[in-house]
Amino acid sequence: MSSIAHELAKKQKEISVSEFFEKNKQILGFDSLTRALITSVKEPVDNSLDACEDAGVLPELLVRVEKIDEKEYRVTVEDNGPGIVKKQVPNVFARLLYGSRFHTRAQRRGQQGIGVSAVVMYGQLTTGKAARVRSKISDEEVAYECDLILDTKKNRPDVIKEDFVIWDRPHGTSFQINVKGKYIGGKQSIFEYLKGVAIVNPHAKITFIPPEGNAVVFERASDIVPPPTKEIKPHPEGVELGELLSMAKYTESNKMTSFLNTEFSRISYRVARDICELAGVPPEQRPDKMRLEQAGAILEAIKKVKIMSPDTDCLSPIGETLIRKGLKNVLGQLKADFYAPPITREPKVYAGNPFVVEVGIVYGGGLNREEQVQILRFANRVPLMYQQGACAITQAVEAVDWRRYGLEQRGGQGIPFGPAIVLVHVASTKIPFTSESKEAIANIPEIKEEIELALKACARRLKTHLNKAEKKSKTRVKFEIVQDIIPMIAQKAAKIVGKPVPKLAGTITKIMNVVWIDDEVKFEKNRHHISVKIYNYTPKSQNFHLHMLLPYDKVDQKTLKMQPIEVREANKVTWDVKRLSSTDILELNFDLHGVPQEQYDQNELYVSGIDSASVIGAEVLPGDWDLEHLRITEEGPAEEPEEGEEGEIDYDEGVEVVKDEE
Repeated sequence: MSSIAHELAKKQKEISVSEFFEKNKQILGFDSLTRALITSVKEPVDNSLDACEDAGVLPELLVRVEKIDEKEYRVTVEDNGPGIVKKQVPNVFARLLYGSRFHTRAQRRGQQGIGVSAVVMYGQLTTGKAARVRSKISDEEVAYECDLILDTKKNRPDVIKEDFVIWDRPHGTSFQINVKGKYIGGKQSIFEYLKGVAIVNPHAKITFIPPEGNAVVFERASDIVPPPTKEIKPHPEGVELGELLSMAKYTESNKMTSFLNTEFSRISYRVARDICELAGVPPEQRPDKMRLEQAGAILEAIKKVKIMSPDTDCLSPIGETLIRKGLKNVLGQLKADFYAPPITREPKVYAGNPFVVEVGIVYGGGLNREEQVQILRFANRVPLMYQQGACAITQAVEAVDWRRYGLEQRGGQGIPFGPAIVLVHVASTKIPFTSESKEAIANIPEIKEEIELALKACARRLKTHLNKAEKKSKTRVKFEIVQDIIPMIAQKAAKIVGKPVPKLAGTITKIMNVVWIDDEVKFEKNRHHISVKIYNYTPKSQNFHLHMLLPYDKVDQKTLKMQPIEVREANKVTWDVKRLSSTDILELNFDLHGVPQEQYDQNELYVSGIDSASVIGAEVLPGDWDLEHLRITEEGPAEEPEEGEEGEIDYDEGVEVVKDEE
C-alpha cells in the first residue's frame, strides 16, 4: 500500500486555471455552438461598454459576424473607447483571471477577468486560429495590432505577430476572433442579445452586421453617459465571519475602532466604539489578535447598531426615465398600449455588497395575449440569455400573484400569461452569479425579496392603468349615452310643457364629474402633429399641472400657443392648467420636426396638483420627476356662475379655451 501511495503522489501536480477551463469550457458559456457564438459577441461587447463609460465617452459599437464555412464564424467588435496601452493588450485579451475589477467594489459589467480571454481560448481550441486585436489611444498617431493566443499551460499570452498600423479612428479598440459556432435567429440570438443591450444602455449606439449582411442599427435614445461609479469599502451588513477574520488579519490598523472605521463603509469612530462596547471587545485591542468568539460578537453587535444605508455612487442604476426611454426606443414597433412607470428601489446590502433592483413593465399592443409573459433579465446592464429557470429573477416573478394585477396565472403560480414584457435589472458591486458563464443570479434571499417588492410595486401601476383604461372605456360609453339621450329627453320634455330646451352642460358635468384628457399624435409631411384636449366635466373650476415627456428642442415654437412654465432636462415639460372652468375645453396643439416617425408614436401625459382618481387620460406623475420648485396657484377654484348666468373668466394670454357648445 505504501508504494501505491508514493506512485499516486508522483502524479499529483498543480493545474493551470486556463488548462482547467480549457477542459471545462461549458462552465464559461461554450456548452453549445449557438451559445458559444453569442458568448463570443457578449464578452467583448461588455468590455467595450465598460471602457467607454470609464472614459466618459458615448459608446459607438460595431458588431460584425461573418460566416467562414458551415460551422466557423468570424466575430469582430469595434468601439470608440479610450483604447489599451500596448503593454497591457496581451494580458487583457489572453490571460485568464487578469484584470482590474475583481477586487473593486464598484458596479462593472466584467467582474472576474475571464470573459474575453475565454473567447480567445475557445477560438484557438476550435479553429486553431489566433485572435487579432487592434488598439489606439488618443495621444498616438498609429494603432498597435497583434495576433495572439493563450498558452493554457502557463496561463500567459503568446504574441504571434505584432505591428503598428494606420487606423482612421482617433481612439478605440477592435477585437476579431474565429470561432466554431452556429448562427440562429429567435429569442436566444445575437440580435436579441444586442436588442437587450440597447434597452438597458440607451446611451449606446450599436451597429450589427449579421452574416446575411443587412446592417441593423440601434440608435441611442439618450446623450447622457452614466456617471462613473466610485469604489467603496464593504458595507458591514451581511459580512461573513471568515471574511471578517481575514480582513482583521491583514489590516494595517492597530486598534479595533480604527479597523472598523477604515475597512468598512458607513462606520464612524462613534459607531465603531458602540459596536465594540456591545460586543464586549476592547476598542484598543489589535485586530489581528481578535478571537473567533469576539468576531461572532462583533457581527451580532453590527446587527443591533443603526448603520446608514450603503453609498449609492458605487452603483449605476439605469433610472426610471431612461428605462422608459430604452424600452420605447427598442420596442416601439410593438406599439404597446402602456409602459408602466418603472420602479427603482432603494439600495440594499447582501454579504457587504450594495445592490439596487429596477423593474419596468410593457403591456398590450402587438404582444400575444395567449403566451407567457416575456421576462427580460439584466445584471449590471448586461442581458441574461440562458438559465432562466435557475435565476432569482425568474423565481421572484413566479412567486408574485399576478392575478391581483390583471394578468392570467394558471394555478396561481409560475410565469403569468398575457400581453406583457417584464424587465428586471439588478445592479450591484458584485452580482452573485450561479456560474462563471454569468447567465443566472443566485437565489440570495435579500435579492429575491427586493425583486419581488419591485415587481409588486410596478405591477400596481399596471393594475392602476388597467383600472383606468376600463374606467375610461365605461366613462366614454356613459358619456356617449348621456350626450345622446339627455338632449332627446330635454327636447321632448320641452315640447310637452311648451318651454324652450334648457342648457344641459351643467347637468352633464354633474353626471360625468371627471376631467377628461384626449390626446393624439399624427405624422404628416415629416412632422408630428400633437393634440391634447382637456375637458372639464366637473361642477367646479380646476387648477393643476399637465406634464409631458417629449423632445422639447424639436418643438416648432410657432405652433406652440400655450407656453410651458418649466422645461427640465430638455424633455420634461410642464404646463400650468389654470382656472379651467366647468364645461370648458383647453386645447394644446403643437408640431415636432426633425424626429423620426418611429421615435415618437404616443404622448406620455401626467398630472399633479389634482386628485388623479378624477382624471381620465393621464397618469399620476412618476417619482423621478423633481417638482419641489413647482406649486399650484393658490387662487383656488373660480366661483361658479349661478345656473343660467354667463360667467366671465380671464385666462392667461396664449391659452386657447374653447367653450362647450352643448
